[in-house]
Amino acid sequence: MSNADGLRMHRRMTARDTGEAHRVASPLELLFDLTFVVAVAQLVVQLAHGIEGGHAAEKIGPFLMVFFAIWWAWMNFTWFASSYDTDDVPYRLLTMVQMGGVLVLAAGVPAAFGDQDYRAVTVGYLIMRVGLVAQWLRAGFEHPHGRATAWRYAAGVSVVQIGWLIRLALPEQLGVASFLVLVVLELAVPPWAERTGSTFWHPHHISERYGLFTIILLGEGVLAATYGVQDALDARGVSGDLVLVSAAAFVTAFALWWLYFLEPAGEGLSVNRSRSYLWGYGHYGVFVALAALGAGLEVAVADAGHHVEADAMILAYAVALPVGAFLVLLWAVHAVLASRSQIRPVVILPAAALVLLVPLLAETVGVTVAVVLIAFLCVLVVAVTLADQARRARLAAEVQPSGTQ
Repeated sequence: MSNADGLRMHRRMTARDTGEAHRVASPLELLFDLTFVVAVAQLVVQLAHGIEGGHAAEKIGPFLMVFFAIWWAWMNFTWFASSYDTDDVPYRLLTMVQMGGVLVLAAGVPAAFGDQDYRAVTVGYLIMRVGLVAQWLRAGFEHPHGRATAWRYAAGVSVVQIGWLIRLALPEQLGVASFLVLVVLELAVPPWAERTGSTFWHPHHISERYGLFTIILLGEGVLAATYGVQDALDARGVSGDLVLVSAAAFVTAFALWWLYFLEPAGEGLSVNRSRSYLWGYGHYGVFVALAALGAGLEVAVADAGHHVEADAMILAYAVALPVGAFLVLLWAVHAVLASRSQIRPVVILPAAALVLLVPLLAETVGVTVAVVLIAFLCVLVVAVTLADQARRARLAAEVQPSGTQ
């Protein structure tokens, strides 16, 4: 439904056409994403402070937990919107409710990291889920063909949300176990709901939405590196290390962007709709790696300007681990959809292994050199992948004439 149709007070909520031409993200979806910029930024800053203070291990758990809430809420809205975006007044208002929930969640991030206090995060998540459940109930009432599936979604989301509220009353020692149980239940809702019939999501729209969220997370890395530069300039001023590590941070982000968009997923999703769960769920790892990279780059840049408490190897691993995880998981999510992906394991897996070995040199060569080496390996992966892509295209062109004679 195009914006040219004009805003209406109410449109009957029916399934969107899965083959709709030129389906792109709506302005409302782009505004929705902006609230997640705030939430992810809060998360990245808190993780960076933990790494810089030598408490990285203590902050990983809260980081992964809160990021799951952010990612899952974003993903649920995205797939619902791909199927049922009516862009009328009720739809916009319920989306605004979900956006408000994101902002409440973002405000609770410091308490979650500092005091293991997840009350504000849980309240924000509750607000988001109320908006989503209302959307599913509306879809069930107004779209009879998808009613059973929509109402299953509404019921499943509601029941699991009650579990999140109960979790607040549990003893602290059950925090991680209860979180994992609820995550499994959250992930189980879509497959259970869609046993009565698949929703009508648009493959190219979903691919674009995931690409936009990837750009948001890469942007957080660039922003985090900028914070690190500001911190370093305040402490010591411009130095050779600061210039090198800042440039390496930017190059790393750019190389990962290049790799992610080397092979758009829209076509693969359109012919492998049954594998969308593996592809979509696998992006939790892709996205969380990019968010963690932002924190690692911020601390690495800050270290170039002044000494931080964490040792050099830890600082280097704060960059290497996210990059290595991103490379492996990017190959994995592409492999789910395509038998002959442009992201080839013979290139990606050795590169990821080398990236993870670089921090072992950090105590000798320094954090700046380690980050530069990681950036170099990312650039090398892009170069080798592009060269391989060109080679295969050339071979295919050479074979084509003989096959048509």
